[in-house]
Amino acid sequence: MSDTPIDPHARHHAHCLPFGAQLLGASGAQPRTRYRFWAPSCESVTVEIDNGPAAGAVAMTPTGNGWFEAEAEGGAGTLYRYKLDGKLVVPDPASRFQPQDVHGPSEVIDPRAYRWEHTQWHGRPWEETVLYELHVGALGGYAGVQQRLPALAELGVTAIELMPLNDFVGRHNWGYDGVLPYAPDSAYGRPDELKALIDAAHGQGLSVFLDVVYNHFGPDGNYLHEYAESFFRAGTHTPWGPAIDFERPEVRDYFVDNAIYWLNEYRFDGLRFDAVHAIDNDHWLREMSDHVRAKVQHGRHVHLVLENERNTANLLETHFDAQWNDDAHNTLHVLLTGEHEGYYHAFADQSIHKLARVLSEGFAYQGEPSPIHDGKPRGEPSAHVSPSSFVMFLQNHDQIGNRAFGERLRTLCAPDALRAATGLLLLSPQIPMMFMDDEYGSDQPFLFFTDYTGQLADAVREGRRREFSKFSAFNDASRRAQIPDPNDEKTFAMSSPRAEPTQGPDAADRLDWMHFYKSALAVRAKLIAPRLAHAKSLGATVLQTAAGTDANALVARWRLGDGETLSVALNLSGDALPFPDVPDGKLIFETPPRVRDTIGTQVLPSNAFVAWLTGDISTYANDHHTRKTSQQETRA
Repeated sequence: MSDTPIDPHARHHAHCLPFGAQLLGASGAQPRTRYRFWAPSCESVTVEIDNGPAAGAVAMTPTGNGWFEAEAEGGAGTLYRYKLDGKLVVPDPASRFQPQDVHGPSEVIDPRAYRWEHTQWHGRPWEETVLYELHVGALGGYAGVQQRLPALAELGVTAIELMPLNDFVGRHNWGYDGVLPYAPDSAYGRPDELKALIDAAHGQGLSVFLDVVYNHFGPDGNYLHEYAESFFRAGTHTPWGPAIDFERPEVRDYFVDNAIYWLNEYRFDGLRFDAVHAIDNDHWLREMSDHVRAKVQHGRHVHLVLENERNTANLLETHFDAQWNDDAHNTLHVLLTGEHEGYYHAFADQSIHKLARVLSEGFAYQGEPSPIHDGKPRGEPSAHVSPSSFVMFLQNHDQIGNRAFGERLRTLCAPDALRAATGLLLLSPQIPMMFMDDEYGSDQPFLFFTDYTGQLADAVREGRRREFSKFSAFNDASRRAQIPDPNDEKTFAMSSPRAEPTQGPDAADRLDWMHFYKSALAVRAKLIAPRLAHAKSLGATVLQTAAGTDANALVARWRLGDGETLSVALNLSGDALPFPDVPDGKLIFETPPRVRDTIGTQVLPSNAFVAWLTGDISTYANDHHTRKTSQQETRA
């Protein structure tokens, strides 16, 4: 952390970028802007300014190592581009805003123009985190998300996570095809509207995380190859295009500054780093983490979270707060749906034992050969890592949207089984994450959508359909033709939750689900989250049928930070099971209703989840109130 403490009176925040367009001079003076641009593949560069007192071409001075600089009159609102060797005109790779999309001019932004209201906000400890992933465009832009904040806070969510905002082509995109990492997309609103959303979230007690993509650029609007060919590693490719060269200092600085920019200028409380295995440079990840934490004001809770297919547990020991736990999702998905194709193939064998390992040790794969990685070892031992270093989820943008028809679990498994798995999600010591509208038991699809045109649109549509040809359900070409076109406006509309989520003919069902989530999260907030620091697993045991075979059921236990024990039982099998060793402690949550009555006869019903806590729970409520709350919630 920086030695600079939080200033509760500071209402304006900016990160001084060492490149791009930076306003100069004191307030009230004639505004000037410094332009700094790295173009090692070019001989000459000019700034083409569209408006203001310096409109026209301004020659940039080469300063060595591929850098060009210029100063010109004009302040916020100035529109500009760079002309390369007198030919191609491109936007600024460090543009703070693109009002006319990725091929248009960049706009000079005054980052200090926004006046922050909730200046004493310093974030929340990681152990309190309950994540809610959402797509800003699908919820109606920054203003639409802001309208939902009170309901999310009341639900028990403590942090919203925004899918990537970096500028992409067109009006609709998941965000992972962005090409300008510093420019929040204009389809959602202006930069100050994004700041207003974050400010309002802080006022509701909500942290705000941003998903950032440092492993590739999208297919349309990335001009870096034209003026900085060495930004990429020659001959090396990721699944999404040429690999970025993180050995180059200019590249490393470009992304480190981006992370600091979002945290300090926009006051985000955390970042989720997309698919860092494709970056293939753990040394840079540690370096980036060190730089970020050194630049964040002392006293702020800022959290760094990975998505990492490699299950590199050592990154979670010192440098990162947590990792998305794909192993938890994949195992639970197999248990809930029986699906076993694609990456679920690696979790189809002894699924319940893999879930037991996830709950007791973090990762299911800790160096064992993976059948979906050509039999190569995957992962590192993780039993020593804190349970709260793993983000658990049943659904997210990938796991729903990468299905051909974007189905949610509500349409793929029994409701009681989904409730039981949701109970585990919300009350295990791993950090829970839900996807937008999960709290209403939504069955609305979330599809893959883009807004490309021409040949690129054709390639994306046909490539997606071709990708599913290896699945048994899509062997037939006529079936693949039914997969929605990502570029069709209807595909985006189908993926956008309703504006009034508790209205409509299914209102009662949606409210029941909402109450289920709300009560489970109330139990977590009062009884579990305050005890999560220094929690350790006490192991997990697979339960057996009356015939002595393994059932899709288990019991898991953790020693919490204050010495009390949290125990959970989960039965995702279709049958009731013998349950002679009922955990000690007070029952704090159950689904379906009145499970305790059956457990009293040493039987665990099918599709059941139960949680117990030993010790004094009076900090939450007396025993009568606890029972009442549990009964209310399990009616949902």
